[in-house]
Amino acid sequence: MSDTDRLTATDAFARLGRINLGETDLEGVLETVARLAVRTVPGAGEVSVTLIRDARARTAAFTGEVARHLDESQYARGHGPCLDAAASLATLTTRDTTTDTRWPHWAARAAEAGVRSALAVGLPVAESVTGALNVYARVPDAFSPDAVGLAQTFAGYAAVALANAHVLDRQTTLAHQMQAAMASRAVIEQAKGIIMGDRRCTADEAFRMLAEVSRAENRKVRDVAAALVARAAGAVAG
Repeated sequence: MSDTDRLTATDAFARLGRINLGETDLEGVLETVARLAVRTVPGAGEVSVTLIRDARARTAAFTGEVARHLDESQYARGHGPCLDAAASLATLTTRDTTTDTRWPHWAARAAEAGVRSALAVGLPVAESVTGALNVYARVPDAFSPDAVGLAQTFAGYAAVALANAHVLDRQTTLAHQMQAAMASRAVIEQAKGIIMGDRRCTADEAFRMLAEVSRAENRKVRDVAAALVARAAGAVAG
């Protein structure tokens, strides 16, 4: 990356602080973090962000395919710098992938891909979500103590932005789930009403009939109810 593409730390931190969650989502924040980090951390060639939720890791944002490939090679084996950094919320530096012995398989893959040094900084995102900011370089010992310190400070600002985005994302998801649940309940109540009118039965008996069809046809009760309501509406329209 050329010097003209680089950002000062002050500029990068300001941009992280100006992220408007009303105009983006969690994925957008993740992409912004990766793009800013690769332009801010001295020595960075490619950057990725690992997120771990329910013991499942994924590369949520990346600036190059090499970064994503090296992340995923760690997930496949269950160990590597980004996983260890996320678990411990520590900063792990790989000075030279050709001589590092902590993660031999990953180090060999990194060297083959032309990555000679790396930096992984743990990210506390939420109570049940952790992650890591992963920085890759094509030269050995690319990250000076100052670069490591800057990456740690950057990760601190990024963690705040990601935590806020995560909270908003969960709230949005819960709202959508509640809307879906209310819609399901409404269509089931409609279907029960149709059955009660046809069969002269109680609400409980009508629901049991829906449940029996659901089990027999291996379909959700909501889908059975929706089909019944649609048929009834078609009959009325006809």
